[in-house]
Amino acid sequence: LHSTERSCLLRELHRFESIAIAQEKLEVAPPSPGQLRHVFFHNALPFVGFGFLDNAIMIAAGTQIELSIGVVLGISTMAGKYCESQNHLLLFFCSSSLAGYVEALASRLGLSIPDLTPKQADMWQTRLSAHLGKAIGVTIGCILGMFPLLFFGEEEEKLEEK
Repeated sequence: LHSTERSCLLRELHRFESIAIAQEKLEVAPPSPGQLRHVFFHNALPFVGFGFLDNAIMIAAGTQIELSIGVVLGISTMAGKYCESQNHLLLFFCSSSLAGYVEALASRLGLSIPDLTPKQADMWQTRLSAHLGKAIGVTIGCILGMFPLLFFGEEEEKLEEK
């Protein structure tokens, strides 16, 4: 850079630094209720999808493992629980590979990132809203993910008849 360009760049850096120092000294208002709602839904939506997939896969795969391997091998309930622990391993791989798709779907639904300053994002109200969104989202998702249970009652009755 030429000396004039360097001095111009140095002046802009000093101006930017003074603005940043001034903003650090300012008292930041806590997030508004609307911003907290936005944080809540921004965190809840992906966890609804995750809870749904988590529960649906675990119920479907666990039942199929128990009905196929357990019945064929005639294993005990304890050994069946071991098979279910293998189901958790399957679930881990499925959920970790599907997490990106759930987040992509959530962003496609148009839920933008909340417009907060870094200080507002670090406030206890914002963190509480984010954690509540995640907890309630995964709870709703798990409840919705129990839908495979609607179909397994008929299959078990058919197996008992045989």
